[in-house]
Amino acid sequence: MTHEPWTGDVTPGGPTALRVLDEVEIRKVSVGPMDNDAYLVTCRREGAQLLVDAAADPDRLLALVREGNPGARLDVVVTTHRHRDHVGALASVVAVTGAQTAAGADDADAITETTDVPIGRRLHDGDLVVVGHATLEVVALRGHTPGSVALAYREPEHARAPGAVPGRVHLFTGDSLFPGGVGRTSGPQDFTSLLDDVVARVFDRFDDETWVYPGHGRDTTLGAERPHLDEWRARGW
Repeated sequence: MTHEPWTGDVTPGGPTALRVLDEVEIRKVSVGPMDNDAYLVTCRREGAQLLVDAAADPDRLLALVREGNPGARLDVVVTTHRHRDHVGALASVVAVTGAQTAAGADDADAITETTDVPIGRRLHDGDLVVVGHATLEVVALRGHTPGSVALAYREPEHARAPGAVPGRVHLFTGDSLFPGGVGRTSGPQDFTSLLDDVVARVFDRFDDETWVYPGHGRDTTLGAERPHLDEWRARGW
């Protein structure tokens, strides 16, 4: 699958892009000076919502929440990692919505130090995050930061919505995996750690139709990236 799945604009500063699946709707906006991608996952049956990275522009993110649920219900904000460009709106969004907070266990204290927002749930590899009738699995990807996490949502086997693929995984990767490579690391040891996790916990587990939603820029699929894994390891970034 190589087509762009979204309806709407996916350019930085553009309006919301929307993807409708059987159980959930996924909305994407680009916010802040570093064009961070923020994603809202909405359970279509219950209206429960999860925000991936309250990165910047709290007014835009709160409008996004209302687009998903006119009652402005937001159940949880998951922060993929500790870097400042991914937490700039966290305090404001949580203050307005009362949403719970979650982040990788090894990044949680650093996020609180930066934002003054306590992290209510410290995530580990294999944990589950439930949003209404939808479940997302935590995938820890160590290297970009010690506590970086991705979230994997799998379409139900009975999926019938237009464009749905039964069993397909949708993976929100933060800054750990992009089109063309893994995220930036501070040295060879962290690069090896990140690539090893990405290979073992992502490419070895999920098939080529898995859709990847990174923290910046355009989406990709595992099928598009898989042929380049050896190249990434050889170049060291």
